[in-house]
Amino acid sequence: MTALSYGRDSSGIVVTQGRSAPLRFGVLASHTPTMCGVANFSGALCDALQATGASVEVVRVADGQHSVAARVVAELTGGSTDSIAECAAVLNQCDVAIIHHDVGVYGGDEGSDLVAVMRLLEVPTIVVAHAVPRHPSHQQRTVFEEVLHRADRIVVVSDAVGDRLRAHYDVWRGRVKTIPHGVTLAPTVSAKRSGRPTLLTWGLLRPGKGIERVIDAMATLREVRGQPKYVIAGKTHPRTLATDGESYRTALSDQVERAGLGTSVGFEPDYRGPGTLAALVQSCAAVVLPYDATDQVTSGVLVQAVASGRPVVATAFPHAIDVLGSGAGILVAHDDTEGLTAALRSVLTDPRLSGAMAAEGRRLAPSMAWSVVAEEYATLATKLVREKRTHA
Repeated sequence: MTALSYGRDSSGIVVTQGRSAPLRFGVLASHTPTMCGVANFSGALCDALQATGASVEVVRVADGQHSVAARVVAELTGGSTDSIAECAAVLNQCDVAIIHHDVGVYGGDEGSDLVAVMRLLEVPTIVVAHAVPRHPSHQQRTVFEEVLHRADRIVVVSDAVGDRLRAHYDVWRGRVKTIPHGVTLAPTVSAKRSGRPTLLTWGLLRPGKGIERVIDAMATLREVRGQPKYVIAGKTHPRTLATDGESYRTALSDQVERAGLGTSVGFEPDYRGPGTLAALVQSCAAVVLPYDATDQVTSGVLVQAVASGRPVVATAFPHAIDVLGSGAGILVAHDDTEGLTAALRSVLTDPRLSGAMAAEGRRLAPSMAWSVVAEEYATLATKLVREKRTHA
């Protein structure tokens, strides 16, 4: 069933044929209980949209796990034409479809199942670009550009990502819109920072995080006053665990042992809920994001660290370039261990610098709240519905 065309009255409520109704979103994405950045993002955005009064129905990318979330109404099974048709039909019953795109999420040849779904869609479509590969394979480019062409709007989390998208792909500038990555604004946590200052990297552990360089840097930084320690918090990424087990974590542990850094570097592999994670972040001296990948265009860890008022030292991936550009952190070049070491030393030894970074992060935080981000998505969705109604 094709969705009805809605507009909004002055109160922001969706109106059709003289009746008021909440805007109805169909979301196609990885979703709980999947553990990955896209699933975290899509879940938080769905929560925030529902908080505005909107209706949200999720088509979850199947991964062998069972979701008990009430809003999950269908699953996209890789390689199944019946599933593709069913999922498209579900999305077509909504007013607007929000599709989260990332490399490796969808089935088919380099995600071609997503293209198959989009070819069947009749409702306005917003694509959230979680990855913008600079050097895609021929098939990756073919799939991604068709996804871009079929979208009514493409959302990126920063202007730097939008610039990269327009530079490397055939996409019309007017269809690209920047909406920041949202963040949950936790209440202020009373955190003790007495004792040894802590550098923190957290998130799902997998190769490409650049943690090796921070371990190398600790060989020098352990001599800094206060004897800082480096904490690596988080479980191993499920995909890495499925293919390689704990070999990456073991390799990092071996590196620590060889360098004699057992008292300076520690691992916390346990899952942390929002409250204990907030306390951990608040207790650290700085958050380190030394990612190898230059294609990292979204980072929930980055925005959470900034919104928590913690100084950030990060490699110059696109999302970090925009978020840290006003002074909330320090950017370093990829593969520059000396530059990384110098930046961390500055944060650890210069209270004025670290204090200014923390203050800038707190200033930025309200504009990144999920409630604010959800309103931007709702406004964009309403505009697209009106455009479709006008051209119907």
